[in-house]
Amino acid sequence: MISTLSPASQSFLTGLNQIQQALQTAETQLTTGLQINNDSDDPNQIADLWQTRSELDQANQIDSNLGQVSTEVNTAQSSLQSAVTLVEQAESLGTQGATDTADSTTREDLAGELSSILQQLVATANTTVEGRYIFAGDTDQTAPYTIDTTQNPPVISEYQGSASTREVQSPDGTTFSVALTAQQIFDSADASTNVFSSITDLIQGLMGNDDTEINSSLTDVQDADTYLNQQLAYYGTVQDRVSSAQTFGQNYTTQLQTQLSGVEDANEAESITNMTQAQTQLQAALQSEANLPKSTLFDFMG
Repeated sequence: MISTLSPASQSFLTGLNQIQQALQTAETQLTTGLQINNDSDDPNQIADLWQTRSELDQANQIDSNLGQVSTEVNTAQSSLQSAVTLVEQAESLGTQGATDTADSTTREDLAGELSSILQQLVATANTTVEGRYIFAGDTDQTAPYTIDTTQNPPVISEYQGSASTREVQSPDGTTFSVALTAQQIFDSADASTNVFSSITDLIQGLMGNDDTEINSSLTDVQDADTYLNQQLAYYGTVQDRVSSAQTFGQNYTTQLQTQLSGVEDANEAESITNMTQAQTQLQAALQSEANLPKSTLFDFMG
């Protein structure tokens, strides 16, 4: 298409468009607080900008994951601390029942108290956080154990969960395990460190008024207490790792935010100056154009 505008008019419109674009850019920067609002604003920075944003998004997601894991680990640690207290109570009851002065009636009463402790330990094994059984391994929608309290002593089911393969990622790129299963904690394959079976055996010994079984199972309960404390220590270690990862992540996120801000944040003072200059130039251009003499057909008639 052939333009009917004169070269002077075409030049004026081109310059006017550039001034308006500069004005719009300055206004957008002041509105958004960003100096890069479109890919065309600074093509050389776009690749770095998107890379930094991607890293920041990933860091925020990892921080969110760590926050969830922290809640679970803290709950697990607290639950196991309570379980240790319960097993220590079981030891105390077993020690009372192992004395020569404890008759069959006393031992039956102690067995009843131990049955209550066993129920509380199963409830601990079935601890949930936000609808997840945190000791059920990867099958976290299923309670690890059920207990039949109609029988004496109470009968605990087989483990209903699965292995725990869950890991969490740290902002530094490493991963680590965050959970044990209820089977590992309370239902060890080693009978001497099996919390459930050692207390069940102690209950049976007390109910049967069997000195040999009482003393043997009491030793197992004591060993189970030591073992349970080791599982508690595991969660203490995980707590430390999660806390360190969160601290690292917070520092890394701050670093990325600073880096991103340096690339995309607008300089408010500079944007105001640019906008003022563009407004002045626009006004001057329009005024200059208005002052130019206008020629009509009558100017060329004799």
